[in-house]
Amino acid sequence: MFKNKCLQALLVAAACSIPAHAQWVPTKNVEIVVGSAPGGSNDRTGRSVEKLLNDLKLVPTSLTVVNKPGGGGNIMFSYVNSHAGDAHYLMVGTTAMLTNHIVGTSKLSYSDFTPIASLFNDYVVFAVNAKSPHKSGKELVERLKKDPQSMPLGFATSLGSHNHVAAGLLMKAFGGSARDLKAVAFKGAAEGITALMGGHLELVTTAAGNVAPHVQSGRLRVVAVSADKRLSSPFASVPTWKEQGVNLVYGGWRSIMGPKGLAAPQVAYWESALRKASQSPEWKSELERNYWSDDFVTSAQFRKDLDKDYADMKAVLVELGLAK
Repeated sequence: MFKNKCLQALLVAAACSIPAHAQWVPTKNVEIVVGSAPGGSNDRTGRSVEKLLNDLKLVPTSLTVVNKPGGGGNIMFSYVNSHAGDAHYLMVGTTAMLTNHIVGTSKLSYSDFTPIASLFNDYVVFAVNAKSPHKSGKELVERLKKDPQSMPLGFATSLGSHNHVAAGLLMKAFGGSARDLKAVAFKGAAEGITALMGGHLELVTTAAGNVAPHVQSGRLRVVAVSADKRLSSPFASVPTWKEQGVNLVYGGWRSIMGPKGLAAPQVAYWESALRKASQSPEWKSELERNYWSDDFVTSAQFRKDLDKDYADMKAVLVELGLAK
C-alpha cells in the first residue's frame, strides 16, 4: 500500500512538472504541406524542417512532406484550411498567402490560418542564361527600359508572387511599370529555371539556392541580388542592386503555419519544437547552404508582422497595377 501511495505521488509530481506545451503532442503522422512542386525553395524549406525535427527527435511521430502545387499556392491553402483545428497539418507559409488574397486569386488570407513561426528571409536573385548578352544588372535595366516585352520573365508560383513583385519593384525603381513585363508564372522554381536554361525565357527571379548549382556549373549567370549585402560563393562577385545604382532590397519570408483554430497548447508545442530546431548547428548550416537570412520569430510577433506585411504588400501591388 505504501509503495502504491508513493507511486501515485511521484506520478502527480511528474504531471505537474510537465510544461504547458507538453499538454498536446502529435499522435499520428504530421504532414508538412508545400504549395509548389519539388525542387524549389519552398520544397527545400519543408524538407529541411522535416529532416531536422526527425534527426533531433523533437517530434514523437513520423513526419511527411506533401507537395500540393498549383494555383500559386491556393491548392495547398484549401487543403490545409480543410483541416481546421488539427495540428497534425502544417504548411510552409510564404507571402503568397498575402498576395493571392490582395490580387483576388484566393478568398483565403493569412487570417484563415494559424501563424506558428517565421523561419527566415530569402532574398531574390535575377538570373539569365550564361549565353545571354547581359553581363550586369545595369545592362538588364537598359534592356527593360527599351523593350520589357522582348524579355520573357519567369518565376514561381503565381502572378503577384514575391518573385513577381521583385521584378515589378525593379521596373518601378527606374520609372517603368510592372504591367509592361512579359511575365510567365510556373508551379515551381525548377520549371522556370529549366525553361531559362532551354532558352525559352531570358530572365528568372528566384531564390539564390535555386540557381546556385547552375551558376557553379556555368549554365546560368546572376546579374544582381536584391539583398542588402553580397551573398556568399558562388554569388560573392555579384553586386547587389544598390551597388549598381538601383534602390532595391527585397526578399520573401518562409514560415510554418497551421490551419485555423489551433489551440494554444498546439501552437506552443510547435513553437517550442521549431525554436529548438532553429537553435541547432544543423539549422545554421541549412541557412548558410541555402543563402537564407535568419529571421526566427514565433506566433505572437509573427501575427503582428503579418498585419503590417499585408498592408505594405497591398500598397505595393496597387501601385504596380496588380491590385485595386
